[in-house]
Order: sequence, then C-alpha cells, then structure tokens
Amino acid sequence: MKHIRMIKVYLTCFVTFIFFLIFISCSLVATRPNVSGSDLEGEISISGAFALYPLAVKWADEFKKENPGVKIDISAGGAGKGMTDVLSNMVDIGMVSREVYASEIEKGAFPVGVAIDAVVPVINAKNPLARKLMHTGLSVETARRIWINESCKTWEQVIGSKGNTPLRVYTRSDACGAAETFAAWMGKKQEDLGGTAVFGDPGLAMAVQKDMLALGFNNLSYAYDEKTRKPNKGLLIIPLDVDGDGKVSHNEQFYKTKDKLIKAIAENKYPSPPARELYMVLKGKPNNPALIAFLTYILTRGQEHNIPMGYIRLSDDSLNQSLSKLGVKTNKTSTAVE
Repeated sequence: MKHIRMIKVYLTCFVTFIFFLIFISCSLVATRPNVSGSDLEGEISISGAFALYPLAVKWADEFKKENPGVKIDISAGGAGKGMTDVLSNMVDIGMVSREVYASEIEKGAFPVGVAIDAVVPVINAKNPLARKLMHTGLSVETARRIWINESCKTWEQVIGSKGNTPLRVYTRSDACGAAETFAAWMGKKQEDLGGTAVFGDPGLAMAVQKDMLALGFNNLSYAYDEKTRKPNKGLLIIPLDVDGDGKVSHNEQFYKTKDKLIKAIAENKYPSPPARELYMVLKGKPNNPALIAFLTYILTRGQEHNIPMGYIRLSDDSLNQSLSKLGVKTNKTSTAVE
C-alpha cells in the first residue's frame, strides 16, 4: 500500500509539472514580441506611371519585410490613369511622372516628390544609320521637326545628309508622364506629338525593337537593362545634342550605361525636361497610419534603393520638405526621422 501511495504522489507531481510547463509555454507565446518589430496593419492601393512602377515595387517589398501586416497592391497604367484613380478615390496613391497641374491641385491632389529620372529617345539597334546618329545626336530643333511639325520623313533628314531611308515615328497612346515630359522638352504637350501611338512603356519599347527604322522614346527603366545596365536588347539610345552644334561633343557622351546617364542627370548635364521629378500623389493630406508610414519610409531609408534601381535620390532639402508636408518631424540636416 505504501508503495502504491508513493506512485500516486509521483504521478501527481509529474502531472503538476507538465501543467506548469504548458502554462509557462503559453505565457511566453502570449508575451512574445512581434518578430517584425511592427504592429502596423492596413491596405494601400497604388496605380499609375510605368516610370515609377519598378521602384515602387521595390519600396513596397522592403517595407513589407518590416511591416508584414500591411498589404500593398501596385499596378501600372500610365500617369494619367494614376491621377484619375487617386482623385476619384479608386486608389490611395497615384504614381505620376510629370508635373502636377494647378487644376489637379484644386481637385485635391497632394503631390509628394520621391525620385528623379528621365525620358530618352530610342532607335532600333539595327538602324542602318545608327553610327551616324550616334555622332550627330538629336537636337531639340530636329525633334520638333520629327514629332511636332512632322516634316522629317527620312532618316537622312534627321542627320542632315542625302537619302530616302524611311523614318517611322512612334509615340504613346495612353496619357502618360513620359510623353508629356518629352513633349515639354520641345515646348509642347503630349497631344501635339505625332507618330504611331502605342500603349505603355513596354509596348513602345517593343515596337521599336521590332522595327529597324523606328524612332521612339522611353523611360530609363525600359530603355536600359536592369542587370547589365546597358541599353535593352535591340535598342540604342540617341544622345541629345544639347548645345545644338550638330554633333555629340565629349561632355554629351554619357549614354553607354544607365549609371553614366544617371550621374549626368544628377550633375544637370542632361536637360530637364526630359529629366523630371516623379511623384506619389494622394487626395488630400493623409491620416492613414499605414500610408504615412509607407511614405515616410520612401522619403528616408527607401531612398537608398533609388540609384541601384536606376533613379536619382532627391536632395535632403526636398525630402525634408516632403516629410514636413506629411507632418513628420526630421532633424532638418538629414532625412533621419526624429
């Protein structure tokens, strides 16, 4: 009997110990901190400019690593669509790759500058006059004769020689920042541009790649390969003859790689337009915590992704101004958030 009582005591102690372990484990699980370091939750919808799409996706991916409770949906469809969507409350953010118009501000557009990039003229890599084009470049006067007056009908007229090689000009069919900015370089609007209209940056790049005699324009992200940093297969970038002297001088030769062109844009060697600032546009000042946190990330640590992704970082002054618009305090000498 004594032996049986001892066994019962041991069993009781063992069961009690097991329950104790279960209780401690549950307590640890209940009090374990969020491994992401953030309790932020919410949904953010974004649409708009093809130009900003690759960088926006990168920002979203990095932000969600720290804030897994925030869902971000991004779609590209052109700057015009982004602006229309945000002003009609279809999305939280419209990606816009052109200046925001006063009429849009009056309707509630709240632009936040986030990066700088550029639009470049592109030709097919097999263009029979490619070598001469690389030497003469494209001046703004010649560009007007091609896209605005449509008086240039041959490639020889573009480079100033004799011949009758047909020139096939392309533009964008969708309301977009690339076409608006490229037209602004010529002192015009997108609707003034002539040529065969194609939807989207990828579509225009593909049209030029398929047509040996084509001339078009693309955002940097679609003109250059992200991995090689060289022009995409089948494309060449025509240098701009900025000073209009009929040739590409030594200080105008920076198109061989994406990184060289980015450096030239940052040093103001490439004209603006067609270099331009890119915006995340909201309808009114945001009060959604997830939205504010995402924009704050973009304007601070997110800027480290600009150059690797083929964009230019904004100046500290511009970033701090944007943060102030959002009501975020900074130390005023950098983009560090207090």
